[in-house]
Amino acid sequence: MQKQVTQQNGNVRPHLSPDEQMAVEIGAAIESVLFVSGRPLERAELRKLLDVDDTSLTLGLQTLQHDLEHHRRGIRLQRLGEQVQLVTAPEMARYVAALLGLPMTAKLTTAAMETLAVISYRQPVTRAQIEAVRGVNSDRALVSLIQHGLVAEVGRAQTIGRPTLFATTPEFLQQFGLTRLDQLPHFEDSPSPSSQAKEGE
Repeated sequence: MQKQVTQQNGNVRPHLSPDEQMAVEIGAAIESVLFVSGRPLERAELRKLLDVDDTSLTLGLQTLQHDLEHHRRGIRLQRLGEQVQLVTAPEMARYVAALLGLPMTAKLTTAAMETLAVISYRQPVTRAQIEAVRGVNSDRALVSLIQHGLVAEVGRAQTIGRPTLFATTPEFLQQFGLTRLDQLPHFEDSPSPSSQAKEGE
């Protein structure tokens, strides 16, 4: 990758250090392969494709994300777990919706929104854990969220009965104008996802 960077003189930014310039080049390469792939790529795939280590990949991702947001581009870099993909910027949603003939936002009931809030902050979480927080049955709300593509089953809890675990999807991030889960507003009383996953039904 280093050799390729030094050969692409047209992309060199004189005010950047060699490490910063390398991050810019890796970011540009990431943008290219994500655009062509048309699907989320795993970090492992990107490391192999670009022939870089994890530290260099992380710097490239951070640089690309900053450039897209700082220059108010029409796309954003979305990261969810080990997956990375390009998505449209949330402020461009009305134009994309108009092109595709889609409604601006999914219409969710209050129960569905409450359930989504619990899942987004406590994921991965079981149905029983959701209902323990809400105090009511959440079956219909969960079905609605899954149908809208905002929530999905992500595995089984390592507890008695191995209950299903639910978590938000990349579509959730897109709908709410986020690129990463850590952009959710922080609440001190929200338990960490890891502690929730250990609780059983």
